[in-house]
Amino acid sequence: MIEDLKQDAEQRMAKSIEALGHAFNKIRTGRAHPSLLDGLMVSYYGSDMPLNQVGNVNVLDARTLSISVWEKSMVPEVEKAIMKSDLGLNPVTTGELIRVPMPALTEETRKGFIKQAKSEAENARIAIRNIRRDVLSDIKDLLKEKEISEDDERRAGENIQKITDKYIQQVDKALSVKEVDLMEI
Repeated sequence: MIEDLKQDAEQRMAKSIEALGHAFNKIRTGRAHPSLLDGLMVSYYGSDMPLNQVGNVNVLDARTLSISVWEKSMVPEVEKAIMKSDLGLNPVTTGELIRVPMPALTEETRKGFIKQAKSEAENARIAIRNIRRDVLSDIKDLLKEKEISEDDERRAGENIQKITDKYIQQVDKALSVKEVDLMEI
C-alpha cells in the first residue's frame, strides 16, 4: 500500500520535471534549436495544427532555423503563426523555404529570460511539494483507518521527503544549467 503511494509520487514528480524541461525549451537562448517552435500552432484549412505537422524544422546554422513547408499554400500561414507567437522572431521567406534568424540577446532580455526560467522552476518545486502533501495526506488516512502502524507512517514520511528532496535537487540543477545557457554569448 505504502509502496504504491511512493511509486505514484515518484511518477508524478518525474512528470513535473519533464514539464519543466518542456517549459525551459520554450525559453529562447541565443542559439537556434528546433524545439523552440514546438508549441507553435498553424491554421491549416480552418483547424490548428502543430508546426511540425505542416513542415520540417531544421537548424541552418547556430543562429538560423529553416522551415520547409510541405504545401506551398501554407507558407503565409506559417509566417503569420511565427510572427504572432510571443517568441519575438521575424521570419524571412524565400520561395518555399522560411528562414527564422535568431536575434542576438541583449543583457536585459537575458535577465528577463532568467527571471522566466526561475519562475518556471519555482512552479515545478510547488508542484512537487503539492504531490508530497497529497501522498502524506493519503498515508495519514491509512493510519486513521488503522491499516498501517505509526512507525510505518513515520518511515513512509521520511521516504517521501527523501524522494521530494531528490526531485527538488533535479529542478535546481536544471535551472542552473538553463541560467548558464542563457548567459552564454
